[in-house]
Amino acid sequence: MYLSSDMEGTAGIVDWSQCRGPGAAYEAGCALLLGEVNAAIDGATEAGATEVLVNDSHGAMANLPPGALHHGVSCVSGRHKPLYMMERMGPAFDAVFFVSYHGSMGSNGVLSHTYNPRAVSEVRLNGAVAGESAINGLVALGHRVPVTLVTGDQVTIEEARPFFPDAVGVVVKQAVTRASADSLHPEKACELIRAGASEAVARITAGSMELPKIALPATLEIAWLTADMAELVEPLPGTRRAGTRTVEITDEDPLRLYRTFTTAIALTRSLVEL
Repeated sequence: MYLSSDMEGTAGIVDWSQCRGPGAAYEAGCALLLGEVNAAIDGATEAGATEVLVNDSHGAMANLPPGALHHGVSCVSGRHKPLYMMERMGPAFDAVFFVSYHGSMGSNGVLSHTYNPRAVSEVRLNGAVAGESAINGLVALGHRVPVTLVTGDQVTIEEARPFFPDAVGVVVKQAVTRASADSLHPEKACELIRAGASEAVARITAGSMELPKIALPATLEIAWLTADMAELVEPLPGTRRAGTRTVEITDEDPLRLYRTFTTAIALTRSLVEL
């Protein structure tokens, strides 16, 4: 089982200070995240998962103390990863978990954004608004592995549903605004995630989980914040300028499409301060 963990979707987290170190607020946020990740690991293991790989995928990607993860699971960490939030994902896995994910930029989800809030205004995948879960689902599809669990606020679960209709969705907080939420107690959130992870593995065992519902060839339509960002990424393979601030990337290979997207994200970071 492959687990990609973000951070903004954790119960109790509502402010960037809880997601960015250093500081006491960030350390407390990391502790909350660790609890939810371990709850997912526990639930999966109890349901029969024999191997789990965790990809620490938020920010500097070093938020989880590897030695504190349950059941001796492996952990991929560190800022630069060719497959970013999906590094080391491959066809050997039976299931993908997205833990502590968040809503897309433009939504009222807690701390909502899409990869880079300083560059991306909106992303659509085959015409539907796509958050990070849907975009990362391209990698799961490329390796023909179902996404079976998504956790976060209600906006996150609603946005993921069109792409992963069979996945177990666990809502750990109700977004009030982008900067406020009604969160479950951390212990209750972990209980629900543990149960959801167990159910997700049971569904895999029963053979009732489908691959991500993403038709191929797939198109990512990206609305950038500025026109020069669209101009910068326009020469990338499979990319077409669709408007002043918009580009479309189309590819029959979902893995290549994902890599082109993450390359575009990396390129636009150079223009953020201009």
